[in-house]
Amino acid sequence: MLQLSLPDIKSQLQRAGFKLTPQREALVQVLIDNKTAHLSAEEIFMLLKQTHPDIGLATVYRTLEILTQLNAVKKVVFEDGIARYDLKRKDSGHFHHHLLCSRCGVIEEVFEDLLSQIEKNIEADYQFKILDHRLTFHGICKVCQSLERDSGLNG
Repeated sequence: MLQLSLPDIKSQLQRAGFKLTPQREALVQVLIDNKTAHLSAEEIFMLLKQTHPDIGLATVYRTLEILTQLNAVKKVVFEDGIARYDLKRKDSGHFHHHLLCSRCGVIEEVFEDLLSQIEKNIEADYQFKILDHRLTFHGICKVCQSLERDSGLNG
């Protein structure tokens, strides 16, 4: 799955009347470099401060809001209430789904979209135009399962 690239996002910004400022470019690069990390605005800000010490948290929030409105990133909120940001994939009409471990909090991504038939049924049955959907599976990751098995054998 290919994610949006810096030139893709630059084009989106320009079409919407925004410039790719050095701060915006650096923020997008942080998202690209950490594509599976599900970073919060504060985490993005801390990473950006390393290379752009003059950047402000308000700039990070504004840029993330613009990128969310342009559908280049998706804001995802899990049970901890913290908004995290995912970069959109080029080849997907929908954003990916997530597996959330209730033990260690690790978040894994699922790229298969198994809900397309359900969407069609809902649109037909309810005359409701679906624009997107979000799905998070809650459970226990393989590492935590292995740790539980090991502690059960040793304890």
